[in-house]
Amino acid sequence: MPFRFIPVPRSLAATAICLAMFQAAHADSVSVAVAANFTAPMQKIAAAFEADTGHKAELSFGATGKFHAQITNGAPFQILLAADDTTPARLEKEGKAVANSRFTYAIGTLVLWSAQPGTVDAQGAVLKTGDFKHLAIANPKLAPYGLAAMQVMDKLGVTARLQPRFVQGENIAQTYQFVSTGNAQLGFVALSQVMADGKITGGSAWQVPAELHEPIRQDAALLTPGKDSAAAAALLQYLRGDKARAIIRSYGYSF
Repeated sequence: MPFRFIPVPRSLAATAICLAMFQAAHADSVSVAVAANFTAPMQKIAAAFEADTGHKAELSFGATGKFHAQITNGAPFQILLAADDTTPARLEKEGKAVANSRFTYAIGTLVLWSAQPGTVDAQGAVLKTGDFKHLAIANPKLAPYGLAAMQVMDKLGVTARLQPRFVQGENIAQTYQFVSTGNAQLGFVALSQVMADGKITGGSAWQVPAELHEPIRQDAALLTPGKDSAAAAALLQYLRGDKARAIIRSYGYSF
């Protein structure tokens, strides 16, 4: 069938141009401190957010404990997406976060993972057999996923025996790097780091039952430098929307 050009009415074209100009004129940027485990979904959400609103999210990734120290020392982040719910609450008490702005944007899942197929069994029995040299965990003093990993091993009664084999990452991103590069045969990481589109992308894994550790509730907070920012308010609203939630869910988080 030959291509047929359908002219756009001038009034519609003019309206679209006006809307684009209005959006561009009111677009702003927002500085966001993002927990390392949330890197992949937040990169997707930020791209969708910019396309849908015109606002730009400038992202920094790291350990929640380090972000707390930076924020209390004056770092100008406008939003914190933490790996826990205690740090945002603490920042609110310290006057660094806007009162009543906190909400849980995701509940994380811990997974024992190896880049090698067949290393980690589906019940996590490898922790008791000890058939490995190095086990990577994130620093439990800084990273909630590291704290959850310690709670799991305490509950299974294997902490003392496995401690000499620990390789400790500064945050969950470094911990994942230890395992993915083979410097540790296995390690406790966030499910979101080894999952895409609802499936574990490779290797072998044990998805740790939630009853073996305290819930990993990941809270967002509007920080005081962002209290008058339209872009910050828009991003917090966007995180509660269907499009962002679909992305979050595809990386193994719940709500």
